[in-house]
Formats: sequence, structure tokens, C-alpha cells
Amino acid sequence: MRLYITALNPTDAVLEGFLPAAASLGMPVTVLTDRPGEWPADAPVARCAIRDAAAVVAATAPDRPVALLSNSDHLQEVTATAARKLGLPGKDPDAARLCKDKAAARRAIEAAGLDLVRSVTINPGAPPAVSGEMFPAVVKPREGVASEDAYLVTDHGELAARVTEIRGRRPDVALVVEEYLAGELRTHDTLGDGTALADLGGWRTHLGPPPTFTEESLDWSPPAEPTSTQLRARLDALGVGFGACHTEYVVQDGRVRLIEVNYRLIGDRMDLILAELLGVPLFEYVIRLHLGEPLTALDLPASVDRYARVEYVCADQTGRLAAAPGRLDTTHDNVRLSCRPLREVGRTAARTGTNRDYLAVLHAIGPDQDTVRRSLAAFRRDLQWTIVE
Repeated sequence: MRLYITALNPTDAVLEGFLPAAASLGMPVTVLTDRPGEWPADAPVARCAIRDAAAVVAATAPDRPVALLSNSDHLQEVTATAARKLGLPGKDPDAARLCKDKAAARRAIEAAGLDLVRSVTINPGAPPAVSGEMFPAVVKPREGVASEDAYLVTDHGELAARVTEIRGRRPDVALVVEEYLAGELRTHDTLGDGTALADLGGWRTHLGPPPTFTEESLDWSPPAEPTSTQLRARLDALGVGFGACHTEYVVQDGRVRLIEVNYRLIGDRMDLILAELLGVPLFEYVIRLHLGEPLTALDLPASVDRYARVEYVCADQTGRLAAAPGRLDTTHDNVRLSCRPLREVGRTAARTGTNRDYLAVLHAIGPDQDTVRRSLAAFRRDLQWTIVE
């Protein structure tokens, strides 16, 4: 009677979230991965061809698994398919596929009569034939993650150059070009049991300068009810309703317009911060939903009477991280402050203009916006990161 988790890389969500949560629930757990050598020596991993649902079923069935889940964008459909074959609670594989495929998600939202975002798919090797009316536009991998290889383009010349650049790194990946949705980027996080859906809240996100889309900071800002209602309608159109889901969107003239839907917990340590802010064992809750428990069995807060801000420290150049703060936790003016390193000292990395540039994440949770912002600014002033060429 074992919990299985499919995963690629050893992420904080698994190592600091799901593994301790499983231990707290008294459940033995195995992480299935095709990269066991990249995991810590004490991690409970087993080698598996995790992009193959049949292989996942074969690896888990002898142990009579009680739950199977994944927090990886790349593995949601495979994991959902394997869970269904095993007769376990899980996500709808079609919904997982729709959320991963940005072009298919756009078509589903349009078919439901909820929104039309102009979008064109560019298959590998095909020329980027796009109407001039599309610009400004965003070009990105059809099944991409973490703002990787996503660029704002303003004309055909920029589009052609970016397509050539992306294909130099990823020649076999289909791309999408879609109209740029201007507005304040926001997020929405939910938990569901397949029947009911609960809002966990959301964040207001500040991006770095274009043409890339690096998330530099986030402020706690749950959506108002009219916005939440529109978001649910769009998630319904995609078939989202089980486990965790993270949605990014803008609001234009009172209308919700989706950027993308990630059928998993919010990432880049935001899941751990969200659990702290809500004051709930969020990772245990996700596991319990995959065990078949109803949403009503989870003690979710009706509201949050605290404020939170998150800031990412980003590399401003390519080079070696020569010096950086370690892990820090402190309290000031009734504000809990934290620094978590995201890149090891001594590592050399290229500046990419994406979330891959993060050196550390800082966060503050306290009674109100002004106190939190003031405390976090003072905390950050005392910290330094040094990159050398």
C-alpha cells in the first residue's frame, strides 16, 4: 500500500513538500524517475520510463499503490492515464493534455464561447506564416514551461529571428504564436476532488522587462468573486477539477483572459510559501485528494488575514556565482522573513531571461502590505550576491 510520485528532476516541491507530507501521513512512498542519478542518495527513487503510461503501471501495480500523482508539467497526462488504468483517483487525461497543449487549450476555450485569443501553430520546420494583425505577439513552445523560450515580438522580422533562435536549441518542438494579452499578470490556485473546486487564492505578478517574461515578484491578491467565477468557467471548459491547478491570466475590461493553465501546484517554491501563508498542510491535502478523500474533509481557510510578498533575486549576467547568502529565517516587526538559495555557489550559468536565472527567493508574511514590504526591503538590503565572469 504505497504512494507513487512521478518526477523528472529533484524539485523542492517533492523533496520538501510531498516526501515529508507522505511521512506525516504514515505512507511509504516511491518516486519514479528516469533520472535517478540526479536525486539525493537518501531519496526513495526507482528508475522508470516515466513518459510511458504502461511502464508506470508496470512499475507500480505489484505494490498495490494507493495513490499515484505528479507535480511535473511534463508528466500530468501520463500519470493521469496510468492512475486510470490502475483504478486510482486522478485527473482526467484529456484535461491534462489540454492544459499542456497551449493551442488545444485556446481552441477549447473558444469552443465554449468564453474567449477568443488569436493563435497560430508553427510545426517543426515550417515557416512562421503569421498575419500582420497578430502583432504584438508572443512566440513560445506549444508545450513549454517556466517562460522558457517565450518572447514578445513586434513584427515579422523579430518573429522570424526568434523562431530561428528557438529552433537552434529545440528543432523538433512545435511553437505557437498568439496575440499579446496586455494587462496585470495574476494567478489563481485551486484544489479539487473531481466534483467540487476550492479557491486557494492568488497572486499579482510583476514581470521583468520584455521581450522575455521573467517573474520578478509576487504580491498576495486573491481574485474577487466575479473574476473567480469567470476563471472557474474556463477551468470547466478544460475539464480541470481534480487535485491542484495553477492558472495565469489577465483581466481586460472586466473579462478574464487566460495566459496558461498549469495542472499542478504553483512552482518556484511558491507552493511552499502558499502552504505557509494559508497555514495548512497543502502537500498532505493534495495526497489526500489522490487517496480519494472529498474536498470537504480538508480544513481550508475561508479567508486569509495576512499579507505576503515574494521576490526573486535574478542573475543580471552570465557567469559564476561566487558568493551568496545561505538559507535564512528571521522575524522583524511581526513579519516572518525567509531567504532560500536556488543556485549553488560556484555554479556557472548563462543568463537566459527566464525563471532559470533565479539565484534565490525571498519572502515575507505579515499583518499588512506596508509592514511586509518595508520589512522585506530592509531584509534584502543586507543580502548580497556576487557573479563573476
